[in-house]
Amino acid sequence: MEIKFFKPTVAHIKDMQALVKPEVDSGKILLRTEDEMANTIRSYIVVSVDGKMAGFTALHIHSSRLAEVRSLIISKEFRGLKLGKKLVEACIEEGKKYELAQILSLTYEQGFFESIGFRKIEKEDIPEHKIWADCIRCKLFPICEEIAMVYDL
Repeated sequence: MEIKFFKPTVAHIKDMQALVKPEVDSGKILLRTEDEMANTIRSYIVVSVDGKMAGFTALHIHSSRLAEVRSLIISKEFRGLKLGKKLVEACIEEGKKYELAQILSLTYEQGFFESIGFRKIEKEDIPEHKIWADCIRCKLFPICEEIAMVYDL
């Protein structure tokens, strides 16, 4: 089994959107348009298994001290291989490289993020008031059950 982590190009966007579509449809992950993804393509990390796209995430930088892990998805076919953990760890390493102070995650998977070293915070305590404009676009807004978590770099 060949596992490869790489930075995608705009040519990967259609496959990325297809992979995340079930989670977008359920409201668990926010829809990112093709243009939005193209605009932020440098923030994404993709993982493939034997040449097949298995998952991806993005590290979106909000400010000189704060970034956010976004759109973390692993195909059901490849779950259990710890690929999600490795993607988040890659985001942590990237955050260190950019000398950020914290990485934020808004998640339904508290235990997963705790296992990597994130800690729960109250949404009201989200550093620098994450750009809430994203939240307004969510199918579940304003009744949000996501848990805010941060990782201190």
